[in-house]
Amino acid sequence: MQKAWDYLVYGLWNVWFYFLSIVGILFLFPFLLLFSAYEKWYPQFFWLAHTFWAPFVMYGMGFFPSVRLSEPFEKGKSYVLVANHTSMIDIMLMFWVTKNPGVFVGKKELVKLPIFGYFYKRVCIMVDRQNIKSRKAVYARAEKRLRQGLGICIFPEGLVPDPSEDLAPFKDGAFRMAIDFQIPIVPISFVDCKRRFPFQFSANYFKGNPGKLRAHVHPHIITKGMTLADKESLKTKTYGIILNELKKEGA
Repeated sequence: MQKAWDYLVYGLWNVWFYFLSIVGILFLFPFLLLFSAYEKWYPQFFWLAHTFWAPFVMYGMGFFPSVRLSEPFEKGKSYVLVANHTSMIDIMLMFWVTKNPGVFVGKKELVKLPIFGYFYKRVCIMVDRQNIKSRKAVYARAEKRLRQGLGICIFPEGLVPDPSEDLAPFKDGAFRMAIDFQIPIVPISFVDCKRRFPFQFSANYFKGNPGKLRAHVHPHIITKGMTLADKESLKTKTYGIILNELKKEGA
């Protein structure tokens, strides 16, 4: 009986999340459509998501975002933002972390999501991790967006890890990109997303509740002067910073 009740409660809560996400998009639809029409208008698209859509969904779910900055973001400067990925709410929290517009790099499968997928296809850099040509095309698109003064937002695990795993191994893309374009890496630990609204929903995994969503933005890692020979050490350093914070906070 308890298991059936868990299914009902958490099932409805998941439905509520998607309902809020779609309603927020529909409410902003004319403006999102306009600002996603041309790449040069992406900063306005990002501002809408940062100011209206992301907080609408988070507060509607009973989540209260809290961002701790180790150092401020410089206005007009590009960064590669990297964070752990354990929840669909990670996307909203990433929008909330900074006012500096950043383009998301993500898997092409998200295009299949109703309504969200339409705008995802228009404004994000999609990658098919099984296709070498697709991975190479990511760099060309990223370079173009960086030259426009934008940043990059990416979840370097490339997947949502098993709930028993604190942090999956990182892929190379974000770190190669940061070195190639000589822009800072900004490690971010999403401390609460996993326990507040986990990605997994199954008979053996029922968790989640309203509350604070903390994002700990660590000191920026300067890549100026680095070469691709430094890629592994940069990746290892970033991984360690994020993982240590998760362990420290019991995430």
